[in-house]
Amino acid sequence: MDQELDGTVKALLLKAAESNAFIRQDVDAALGCMVQHCTPTRSINALLSGGLSHLNAVVRKCTAQNLANLVEKVGAARLLSGGKDLTDRILPAVTKLAQDSSQEPRYFGRRMLLSLSSHPDFDKILEKYIPTKDLPTVRETVIILKTKALGEMSQDTQSARGRRSLPGSGTVRASSLTRDHSHSCRSQTQSIADKTEYITQISGLLSSKDFRERIKGIDQLEADCQHNPNMVINNIFPVFDAFKARLQESNSKVNLYALESLQKIILLLKDNLSQVVNLLVPAIVDNHLNSKNNAIYSAAIGAINALVSNLDNILLLQPFCTKAQFLNGKAKVDLIEKVADLVTELYPRKPQMVEQKVLPLLWHLLGTSTHSGTIHGRGGSVRGATANLCQALYVQMGPNLTECAASQSANVYKGLNELLILSQ
Repeated sequence: MDQELDGTVKALLLKAAESNAFIRQDVDAALGCMVQHCTPTRSINALLSGGLSHLNAVVRKCTAQNLANLVEKVGAARLLSGGKDLTDRILPAVTKLAQDSSQEPRYFGRRMLLSLSSHPDFDKILEKYIPTKDLPTVRETVIILKTKALGEMSQDTQSARGRRSLPGSGTVRASSLTRDHSHSCRSQTQSIADKTEYITQISGLLSSKDFRERIKGIDQLEADCQHNPNMVINNIFPVFDAFKARLQESNSKVNLYALESLQKIILLLKDNLSQVVNLLVPAIVDNHLNSKNNAIYSAAIGAINALVSNLDNILLLQPFCTKAQFLNGKAKVDLIEKVADLVTELYPRKPQMVEQKVLPLLWHLLGTSTHSGTIHGRGGSVRGATANLCQALYVQMGPNLTECAASQSANVYKGLNELLILSQ
């Protein structure tokens, strides 16, 4: 299929602008399968060639949304590795979408920009691949995103008022974000020198070659979160970039220590961690929920539960749905169960958002599941977890759930009804 991607994706993207809702849903499903099963590099290049510069905003939005899923699947480290036909295409494309004149492609562009900015050499890579005249705008956008977080895409079209022109194609909101950020910078009591010294010191410990020093760095970060939280919060991205490496390292002793400390850090910082949710969730779940080490698995589950208990769960919905779709094994089971719990908590106050994020996951699970549900986690199979998700959605949506499923493929509709019967 890889050889046919360019032509197929271009044709699908053109159909994304159709007025017929059934055609649009089929396009979304087909592109979702591409993201899941085709070679990521070929998929990225096909999307960029087919939709990046299209005049229709709906086509650009569809392009950006699927690119965002691929960026989250592949990760910043690989995308910005400097590989031919990858870094030199994806980074200019992401910055272009982040400045798009339409709200929806701009939202997904900024989501990708925020994700890529977690790379430790992001600024140097920007200088290599982005024109000098555009660098100030891109850097300002990244600062605003890191300071204020991305938030959720509005359900309504944003007003053109309060926008300003930017280099590249389109505009972005000039809003009070920049003014608030400037005011915040002026009002900070810590000097730049103090902040730089702190980042250097904590990062040095966390990245030390001596594992005992790395553990000491974890202890210091936990103590700083308790006794000097403002210093940590004001430097949250560089600090947690360094800490993330300890969550992902191969030394199981340090790995476990970091996961256990993270639970305490979450309790101390609570919603202040909202800015780094998209950094923390992959670092917690990607390897640890499939770990054969029971202590590491338990610590990872504890960290996920701490996030759910202490942060606004709206922030967790998208990363949990993404990971539930793309992970395998027992990690997939655990994440589906977590999404089902979020449905129960969030649907009464954010029904549209839950449907927007969770229904595509459910259709994917129903469309790819086997009747036996052979993938088992500590709590059961993918099929069993999918049944729980179906039931959680049905409790909130009622018959509307089956009405939505009627527009999907026959096997999805049949699978939903089978699982609902089993859940009763």
